[in-house]
Amino acid sequence: MLVVKAKIKDYATGYNVAGDFAEALNEKVVALIKDAVKRADGNGRRTVMAKDI
Repeated sequence: MLVVKAKIKDYATGYNVAGDFAEALNEKVVALIKDAVKRADGNGRRTVMAKDI
């Protein structure tokens, strides 16, 4: 798990956070990272940069 549940709750002040929200968000984050790695690789780099998102 890359996402920290406590940090989500800190950011969503005043809102309840469902138990499955962190898992769903984590899946999106993992997908973003995988896509960024593919883009960096496609550009011949071994460094993932913000522009890869």
